[in-house]
This record gives sequence, C-alpha cells and structure tokens, in this order.
Amino acid sequence: MGEITWRYRNFELDASFLQIKQTEVTQISWYKYAFYIHVISAVLALPAGFTQFNKTILRNYPRVHHVLGYLYVAIILGCAAPSGFLIGMKANGGLIAQIAFTVLACLWFYYTLQAVLRAKIGDFKAHKNFMIRSFALTCSALTLRYWKVILVYFFHPNPMDLYQLIAWLGWIPNLLLAEWIINQNK
Repeated sequence: MGEITWRYRNFELDASFLQIKQTEVTQISWYKYAFYIHVISAVLALPAGFTQFNKTILRNYPRVHHVLGYLYVAIILGCAAPSGFLIGMKANGGLIAQIAFTVLACLWFYYTLQAVLRAKIGDFKAHKNFMIRSFALTCSALTLRYWKVILVYFFHPNPMDLYQLIAWLGWIPNLLLAEWIINQNK
C-alpha cells in the first residue's frame, strides 16, 4: 500500500488510477480532494490498526494503545470513511460498484464509531469486537488488490466486470472472517 500511495506523492491529477478518472477530476470540483484525502488517510490507518491487537502493547503499554487507537479512529471517522464514501459514489463499474464502496464506507464508519462508544462506557468486549470489524474493513484496501491480481491471472475478466466483483470481494470476505474470529473468541 505504501508503494501505491507513493505514486500520488506529487498530487498529480493524472497519476496512476487517476488516469482513468479524468472525467471526475476535471468535472467534479471535490473529487480530487476526496481522492487524495482517502488515499493518504487510509494508508495511515493500516499501521495504526495493526498495532491495536498486539497483546504486549495492550498489556504493557496501554498509553500507546490509546494514542494509536485514537489516531486510527480520527483517521477513519474524520477522513478515510467520509472521503471513501464520496469517491465510492463515483466508482468505476457503475451502480453495482458504487453501492459496494458506499456501503463499505458506511459500515467502516459505523463499526469504528461503535468501537469508540463501547469503550467509553467500559464495554471492552464489544469494543474489541467492533474494532475487529472495523479493521477488517480497513484491510479491504489490501484484499481488493489481492483479488484483482488473482482474478486477472486466472480468468482475464473484462475490466468493468472485474471492478464490480472486487468492489464486493474486497470487504465481504474480510467481514465474514472478522465475524468468525469474534465467534471463536466468545
């Protein structure tokens, strides 16, 4: 993800993925801002999220857990999920992909917010479960790309058909895995 994000370091409007989004970049005033906010904030959420489930950090460095947790939450609630929703409304692949990405953004926001609210009232089991769900959706950026490589390698689908499929495969299996993990820890 770092490599992919690095491609956008100069905030060019025709870099990488944006080459196929020129209609949005030139005709929708907010699109480029939402796109860059999403790319930068989402890549920061990944390392912040990976630290949250480390038992050593939780046990020995609770302050680190809290600081990185608040950073993770601020990134998602303030930047990554709202900008993801906006760019999801203009996703390639038409309505099928647009629904997938906007639902993803809404669930990502909801699960992250619920995790915070549960921690505030001291329900740390529910907090952990909502954070597992939230982080599963954070990882959709990774799994979407893995699915793309696998499906292109084996099946060579039409690009728009592929995009419609990976829009859903990027996060639904992650969420199912999160629910399985939650159920295993009951």
